[in-house]
Amino acid sequence: MTCIFCISSRNTRCLASALLLAVVASTVTLTAGAVDYPYSTAEPQKTGWPLTDAERAYVMKPEHERRPGSEQMKHLPKMWPVTPSAGNWGGTAWLDTHAKLLEHVKANKGTIDILLVGDSITQQWGSPLSGPKGELNAAWKKQFGQYKTVNIGIGGDKTQNVLWRLDHGGVDGLEPKVVVLLIGNNNMFFTAETGVEAAAQGIKMCVTNLREKFPKVHIVTVKVFPAHAPGVPFYEDIKKVNQSLDGLKLTDDPRVQLLDFTSELINKDGTVKAELFTSDKIHLTQEVGYGLFAEKLKPSLEKVLSR
Repeated sequence: MTCIFCISSRNTRCLASALLLAVVASTVTLTAGAVDYPYSTAEPQKTGWPLTDAERAYVMKPEHERRPGSEQMKHLPKMWPVTPSAGNWGGTAWLDTHAKLLEHVKANKGTIDILLVGDSITQQWGSPLSGPKGELNAAWKKQFGQYKTVNIGIGGDKTQNVLWRLDHGGVDGLEPKVVVLLIGNNNMFFTAETGVEAAAQGIKMCVTNLREKFPKVHIVTVKVFPAHAPGVPFYEDIKKVNQSLDGLKLTDDPRVQLLDFTSELINKDGTVKAELFTSDKIHLTQEVGYGLFAEKLKPSLEKVLSR
């Protein structure tokens, strides 16, 4: 009754809250082998690659013009993190980056050991985006060099961008044994509008999407790394998002593991450890930071890969 009233009165704030509550109760339902998202935009091609002319024209619009609700002149920020959206860096740059990763995925079609999914922190493990050879970095090679790994991280991506890539060919043909997901950092730029709960729901939606793509695969979900400094809204929102993840029952799925490396990344006063982070206090240093990240991932990945 309440939801019907909210929609009929066009109260957008109430509509957004009602939709988010639906997400909390049941993040998605699976229909005909696809994810049924809590909000459907005017996007003409919801899945698949290559893109139709209509879809390409649609995603070439600035991302803010394609946000959920924009087609109805409504402001629904709580739906942003849980609704697929192609990124846009100006021109075709983001789409070209996605296409380059699709070629890498196609070249590695079939069984692989590890699939890495995320933003720049994932991308900087090393990938085709890092150079012509597409090599993984020294820290990854040291711990996981014997395993066939595909990295589809893209710097700047938010949860909604990962959702779009997964639905538009991002993992087609891959058969991973384990997936490592680290996403959410860039959603912190928008929490003033979306709130932290919606950002956490976006991470959960990525897990659900991956589960739909890979019904039996083990998914290692890493909580958002701390960034900046205590007292900074970005830092505090990350803490709140990670706390929210604990209540979303991701691990009710026995093949989902939720890892939190925060305590290893910060000092006693909460500041990030200088030797682990670059000067921006967001990204990890190649040798020490990624060395620790790989070391901490190793028990979870080897437990799966040794079966």
